[in-house]
Amino acid sequence: MWCFSQVKGAIDEDVAEADIISTVEFNYSGELLATGDKGGRVVIFQHEQESKNRPHLRGEYNVYSTFQSHEPEFDYLKSLEIEEKINKIRWLPQQNAAHFLLSTNDKTIKLWKISERDKRAEGYNLKDEDGRLRDPFRITSLRVPVLMPMDLMVEASPRRIFANAHTYHINSISVNSDHETYLSADDLRINLWHLEITDRSFNIVDIKPANMEELTEVITAAECHPHQCNVFVYSSSKGTIRLCDMRAAALCDRHSKFFEEPEDPSSRSFFSEIISSISDVKFSHSGRYMMTRDYLSVKVWDLNMENRPVETYQVHEYLRSKLCSLYENDCIFDKFECCWNGSDSAIMTGSYNNFFRMFDRNTRRDITLEASRESSKPRATLKPRKVSTGGKRKKDEISVDSLDFNKKILHTAWHPKDNVIAVAATNNLYIFQDKIN
Repeated sequence: MWCFSQVKGAIDEDVAEADIISTVEFNYSGELLATGDKGGRVVIFQHEQESKNRPHLRGEYNVYSTFQSHEPEFDYLKSLEIEEKINKIRWLPQQNAAHFLLSTNDKTIKLWKISERDKRAEGYNLKDEDGRLRDPFRITSLRVPVLMPMDLMVEASPRRIFANAHTYHINSISVNSDHETYLSADDLRINLWHLEITDRSFNIVDIKPANMEELTEVITAAECHPHQCNVFVYSSSKGTIRLCDMRAAALCDRHSKFFEEPEDPSSRSFFSEIISSISDVKFSHSGRYMMTRDYLSVKVWDLNMENRPVETYQVHEYLRSKLCSLYENDCIFDKFECCWNGSDSAIMTGSYNNFFRMFDRNTRRDITLEASRESSKPRATLKPRKVSTGGKRKKDEISVDSLDFNKKILHTAWHPKDNVIAVAATNNLYIFQDKIN
């Protein structure tokens, strides 16, 4: 059972382009949740502790910090506008009182420090309380500054800027398990960075052909293994996944493992190559499995078996008959993300009409839920939704023809420990938690 916890963001019909959420990410503890939008802003929500007055809620997420991460730029050499849109956010494991996160637009990655200040120093010798310097001849005694309490201030400051390393648009960043390095991927290359070094990176994958007319596939997503810092995977627009080991060579142009499901010739069509393109790849928390999302399905792969996935879940198979119109309105190129729950027993991904799908790997049961105004009342239980594909439609079913393809859930995140999920629907962030009886 899923119960509504809280909605963030104004529910508005006239959505400004800059307000559309483009990425959602919980930090390692789940205490903080970050969203990035097309306007280059990062909004961080903090989990409030459960109150005795309202024990039915485990605590809500309230705005903790908002800052402008990226600004629009212009590449004068290529006469190209660089959007401020945040493509990805990745948190670093917390080492001290401050939090750190990486955010990226198409070209530039930034490392941000988010810290709190609730005390200020007073009683300086060389300046007054308002900051003006004192006349040295009037200083007759030595004062020891003291820390005085003040209203809590959350500061976001850029600590590193990693730029000028990607010719094409960055689609992925992933922090390595050594917590010292991270990788960034664009359409044709993957670079490895050290978090302390901004002026150089190592190119570890390069699939750019000598003649660009021979280009047949592009990199769509990349991720580091959660435990082995030498292993990473990247997916392609051809529906293949390559696992690489950085110990084998400096340039990982030869993969260690190649994951691909053979195509059924009987189901081949004009759209086969487009819908087989992988839009997201995620390792399970255990590191034993990985999950890939293509246009119509989610697949779970065992890292020890390359020839086919161990599990396949159909997300919206009823759209197969609508591929022609989805191609015409460009929806067929939408990039849906997917995520694991904390114990790797369930997975979640988005669909159209503000639907999102959850699959239980143990029972093989699945459920379709909707992020909507109707469910935005506190503690309202989400009702499962069903899509009708046949002629006769039941009372609680919705017809395929009446689905709204402008409402789509591309970005979802699952709390690393609890059954709390975050779903981005256009400019709204919905946070759901499982029901406590």
